[in-house]
Amino acid sequence: MKMTAGSRAIQALLFLGLMVPLAFAQKEKSTAEKDDVYAELEKAPRKARMRRNPMEGDRDAVAAGSKLFALHCAECHGEMAEGSRKAPSLLADPVQQATPGTLFWVLTNGVVRRGMPVWSKLPEPQRWQIVSYLKSLTPAPKSGP
Repeated sequence: MKMTAGSRAIQALLFLGLMVPLAFAQKEKSTAEKDDVYAELEKAPRKARMRRNPMEGDRDAVAAGSKLFALHCAECHGEMAEGSRKAPSLLADPVQQATPGTLFWVLTNGVVRRGMPVWSKLPEPQRWQIVSYLKSLTPAPKSGP
């Protein structure tokens, strides 16, 4: 079957009609994925979210957590937890507003599909020290008017 200029034009329009929405959907998906970096916090079971930090208010725990953070977390999350290309900021509202139990759960279980390792082999007191350190950080300033 011989293609005429008109049929090629129709075929091109059909192709574009299918591809342009697909391109927009992929762009929207990548934007949603960027906004979704904190979604794992929402997945913490209620029981985990309700756990209290046994080291809450302990200055020594914060200092120890700072050292553990530098050793285990700063490579990806940045020296000041500001985030990097590898991992999101831990100063952001979703993290700073999360319960200590939620942070402990994420730390324990990791976010493997996003490259965060499981830290369950780190002794539980050390994981709570990291949570204490994270909760001691000053949240990122809000942008906007």
